[in-house]
Amino acid sequence: MERLLLRDDQWARLAPLCAGKQQDRGVTAKDNRLFLEAVLWIARTGSPWRDLPKEFGNWHSVYVRFARWCEKGIWLRLAEAVSGDPYLEMLFIDSTIVRAHQHAAGAKKEGPQDIGRSRGGLTTKIHAAVDGLGNPVRLLLTGGEAADITQAQALVDGFDALAIVADKGYDSNAFVISITSQNAEAVIPSRKNRIIGREYDHHVYKDRNLVERFFNRIKQFRRLATRYEKLARRFMAMLHLVFAFIWLQ
Repeated sequence: MERLLLRDDQWARLAPLCAGKQQDRGVTAKDNRLFLEAVLWIARTGSPWRDLPKEFGNWHSVYVRFARWCEKGIWLRLAEAVSGDPYLEMLFIDSTIVRAHQHAAGAKKEGPQDIGRSRGGLTTKIHAAVDGLGNPVRLLLTGGEAADITQAQALVDGFDALAIVADKGYDSNAFVISITSQNAEAVIPSRKNRIIGREYDHHVYKDRNLVERFFNRIKQFRRLATRYEKLARRFMAMLHLVFAFIWLQ
């Protein structure tokens, strides 16, 4: 059997959240633990679905179930259910670029792709918010050409953080006013073109490496370091699975 990732205690938390449990009406799935290991194997190795080892079952059946769980929102449900109680004394936001493989292009009109063209070619941008311990609390996707500030408000909405920490790409009067209106501190350095620079807490800003380390962690899963999925919702499903896995560690 290929190297597995889920410990017994991790599976115990995930099992009640999966489709096809014994108490569910009908039989929509079986061997859910093996199925999750199969998708984690794809995410970790970056391999094509057709190369899934036979120990995990028929590759096409695994892929079809993966896609069905995407449509039902089960991957998002797993991520939200295991994320627990985030430590929101500080909220760190940032983005990272992911190169889109040529296989990710050319999808039929079955949903948004969130693939853009920039100087690096076809790319997707992952926007993330992490809590004061570096655990993810929200993920968003756009094309790689989108400016970070366009997703700033969506990343922080609904969180009662004491401080929002971000780099100068998020230096916007409207965003800073939105933060301060919620009685939070904006720890965001000023752009060079500001006539009068804004003061910020340099000591707190040093902890911004937490969000950068989060991106390093998810890119250890090669399916996230390079995008192969044609549809945004399929790529986001991989992100949500790794999101849940990080919270369970």
